Amino acid sequence: MIGNDIIDLAQSRAESNWRRKGFIEKLFTAKEQLLIKNYAKPETMVWLLWSMKEAAYKIYNRQTQIREFSPRKLSCAIDSLHTNYAFGKVVCNDNVYYTKSIFSLESIHTIAVDNFENINNVIEIEKQEIVKDESGIPYLKTANTLQDISISHHGKFEKWVTLNKT
Repeated sequence: MIGNDIIDLAQSRAESNWRRKGFIEKLFTAKEQLLIKNYAKPETMVWLLWSMKEAAYKIYNRQTQIREFSPRKLSCAIDSLHTNYAFGKVVCNDNVYYTKSIFSLESIHTIAVDNFENINNVIEIEKQEIVKDESGIPYLKTANTLQDISISHHGKFEKWVTLNKT
């Protein structure tokens, strides 16, 4: 399964004052709050962790059909952090999701998978025909099958991702 999230950093700056009282405490676990506090670029860490939670939640929602986004129930860990990318994990109710995030000057894009072996099998695709189930979960419509797809948009960015089946 797959999930993804894109953060338009300019849009986030305009719409969300992450430094306001209570914002960090409401959304992030104590360990995540320490990551934000101790990172040289705290704003980047806020949006990295947020995008990890969002991407993982899309898989969790697809798996469970539970539509309850409680950010503190999704616990992030960073496995490796580099200038342009990061790898991590998100745990939610004993489910582990593996994430890969790409940083640019304008955005943070995170993909999540439920099986680590698929982390490098994620591909971006152009808009295509999709169908949604009764819960609003999207599927890519191919010749004779429905395939998991994750769609994310924020500000001027939009990403459609799926797993490469080859």
